[in-house]
Amino acid sequence: MIVVATADFEVYHGVVNELRDRGTTFTTIEPDEELPERTTVVVTGADHADGFDAVSTIVADPDEPRRAVDQALAAVRGDGGRTIIGVDPGRKPGIAVLTGETIVAAFQVPLGDAVDVIQREVAEAPSPIVRIGDGSRLESAKLVTDLDDVQVELVDETGTTPYLGTGARGMGDVLAAVNIAQLEGEVVDAREIEPTEGEIQVIKDRSREQSERNRAIDEVLARRVAAGELTIDEALAEHRDDET
Repeated sequence: MIVVATADFEVYHGVVNELRDRGTTFTTIEPDEELPERTTVVVTGADHADGFDAVSTIVADPDEPRRAVDQALAAVRGDGGRTIIGVDPGRKPGIAVLTGETIVAAFQVPLGDAVDVIQREVAEAPSPIVRIGDGSRLESAKLVTDLDDVQVELVDETGTTPYLGTGARGMGDVLAAVNIAQLEGEVVDAREIEPTEGEIQVIKDRSREQSERNRAIDEVLARRVAAGELTIDEALAEHRDDET
């Protein structure tokens, strides 16, 4: 059983709401009360971090109650607490965060925000792994290159995108990320990709779509975007500067 024992209102409010949102069974007590017999883990605030020697104790940050709840659920389920992040790469990658075999969070964000999301999720995790699908070659290469402080595996993503029935539209990338997280891949430090002419043209077309003047960037800038040196917005800014 998860027990919330804190006098810190912000910690209490955040952790209890997070547990309720997940449909988790828990109980609450005052920090000086005796723990229930079936207590597996205690979630508390910094003021009582050393008050529960007999059971596993998680000290919750009032600004990050979800992280404390993730740790508590891992302790209850005996998952070992290892964080594995699966990423289905693309313009808006699907990202799934697993603790053991439990999915604890999921995201779908623009490519430019994906590294920040992943780094935040692995920041305090013990021995985390990031598993990235090998499709969407340019986007996956950028993610592999930018994630230099964590173990990254490149995974064969063949067959990881599930069939989506009625009402599930838009979930495919996130569900694929879950499947990718569950597959072992090849440990990589970088992924060097020579963009094809088709991929260069796609980048030019995207730049035209994003341009205020309906002007595409040139091939040199498009290749720098393909290599992850520039975003399309940065390439457009350089393109405008070159024209003035």
